[in-house]
Order: sequence, then structure tokens, then C-alpha cells
Amino acid sequence: MRKTILITGGAGFIGSHVVRRFVKNYPEYNILNLDALTYAGNLENLIDIEKSLNYKFIKGDITDEVVVEKVFNDFPIDGVIHLAAESHVDRSISDPMAFIKTNILGTVVLLNAAKQHWKGNFEGKLFYHISTDEVYGSLGDEGLFTEETAYDPRSPYSASKASSDHLVRAYHHTYGLPVVISNCSNNYGPNHFPEKFIPLAINNIKNGKPIPVYGKGENVRDWLYVEDHAAAIDLIFHKGEPGDTYNIGGNNEWKNIDLIKLLCTIMDTKLNRATGESEKLITYVKDRAGHDLRYAIDSTKLQKELGWTPSLQFEEGLTKTVDWYLSNQKWLDDIVSGNYQQYYNEQYQNR
Repeated sequence: MRKTILITGGAGFIGSHVVRRFVKNYPEYNILNLDALTYAGNLENLIDIEKSLNYKFIKGDITDEVVVEKVFNDFPIDGVIHLAAESHVDRSISDPMAFIKTNILGTVVLLNAAKQHWKGNFEGKLFYHISTDEVYGSLGDEGLFTEETAYDPRSPYSASKASSDHLVRAYHHTYGLPVVISNCSNNYGPNHFPEKFIPLAINNIKNGKPIPVYGKGENVRDWLYVEDHAAAIDLIFHKGEPGDTYNIGGNNEWKNIDLIKLLCTIMDTKLNRATGESEKLITYVKDRAGHDLRYAIDSTKLQKELGWTPSLQFEEGLTKTVDWYLSNQKWLDDIVSGNYQQYYNEQYQNR
């Protein structure tokens, strides 16, 4: 059946992998990519599918009711996969209002549009909201986040995502809007904006610059390869139970310092450096305010009910990630220089 799927934030890191997967795997779907192209949105992430007949890019901000209303008026939207978000914790500490606006207000604008245009006829419709494990707060040395874990956000970023999660559920319970939510652990892989931990470290190691590590590097994160996350999103969108929440995790916990040391070892091999050479770049910096100690996801529900499992072990995924960055220096150079922002003007605005 021909469907029209609106994917928000589709030019970003995770969003671009989701857009590509849907465009390639579902030629019978029309895929709309709505993205404001803020600093982390990069259309160069989607060069390989931008001319596909079932794909259309729309530049627009999800907080703009006029823009969102026009999208719903112009296209028969059957499903929304909502990925657009401000997501960098450090930025949320310095500018929380941007996170309140995009992550909370933007989500409500989309919810209102879906409710209005679907008008209670929800058959075949779905609003899928992608969230984060950070809404659950911080774990000690033991335990895992489950779908039943109480929310305890600790940063403006996680608080804004928690708020948007609550609003999505409220629209389900109050208006009957068919929704699903997924909360995912840290992603890594190709096309990740280089302010984030792993691509920042790869770029700094390559260029002989200090590798900043917060505190003593004791913070623990559960890492998931981005294409495995995209596969989970695909599965949840098509088979998830409306009203349900699904946790997505890699069952793959690493202390930050151990991850960086592994990355240094891989980079030394790839760059033909002496073993241990890159580790000399590790630089401990003042810890982040309110830095959560440990995140770890229990994805048993997703695995048992929908049959999802991650495809890559971390060492393999990290090596693939390093290879991608070393083979795509122009992509990285364009981002570091800011030239990536010119792509939209060249390809779209100036036509």
C-alpha cells in the first residue's frame, strides 16, 4: 500500500540513516524529510538517495506551526517518525531555552497537526516519537533501565526529552492518537557530527590534538551502532503496539576512558603509529555539570516481542566507524570549516 511517511530531523545523524533505510527498503512509500538544517543537519549525509523518486526534502522548523500545517495540508501523511531534536547535553547546559523550544514545543506542534489532520480516523496512522535513555537519570554500578523505570532527568536536554515523552503519551490517552515511543542508548557510526564523543576523538587523534575526557573517564555508556538503531526504528514503526514504549540498547557498556583507549589502539593501527602513541593525547578536563554516572538499557522487550537484535559487536562497529571517517575526510573537513551548510543553497535554494 502506498504510504506517505514524514520523518523529522532526517538530515541529522540518526535521521539520515533512517531516511536512507526507508527510501531504499520501501519504494512503495513516499518519504518526506522535514529538517530545519541547524548546525547538525547536513544534506550531504543523503547525497546517495536525494534523487530517488520516493524521496522529498522539505526545509522547515518543527516549531513553526505554519510550516508544519502546510506539510500536512500538502501531503496525505500516514505516519510520523519524529527524530528532530536538540540533543547535545553540553549545549543544553549553556542554552536550555533552545532545547525547550525544539524538543517540547516542536513535538506539540507535530502532535497537534497529526491530531487535527487525522481527525479521529486513526486507522493506518502512527506517530512514532524517538527519545533517549537519558530521561531515566543515572544508574549506580548495578541495574538496567527498563520500560518501567521511573523518569529522573538530570540535564536540560534530558528534561526536555522527558517532557516531550509525557506529552506524546498524553495525546495517546487523551485523544486516542496512535503513538509509540522508543528510548535508545548512545549511538555511534558514520555521519555523526564531530562535537560528539567518538567522532571528536577520531578527528583529534588523526590531527594530533588533545582528546578531552570528562573527569576521570569513569562514566559508563551503552553504545549502539546507528544502523542497528535504524533497523529497530523500522521494526517498531511497522510492528510496534500503539501506546507502547520500547527500549533500544546495545548491551554494550563501556567506561569512557576504556572506550577512548580502544579507539586509540584502533587509530594507531590504521595510521601506522606506534602502539600507545595516540593515548598520549588523552587530556582530562573538568567534569560536566550534573554528569550522569552510568546508563544501561535492557532491550529484552524489543528482542522478545519484535525479534530485534543488534548486528555488530562494539569492536567491529568502532573499526567500521573509524574506517568511514578516515575514508570521508572531505565530509569531515566540510563540517569543521562550516562549508557543509552551503550544500542546501547549491542544491536546492539556487535552482
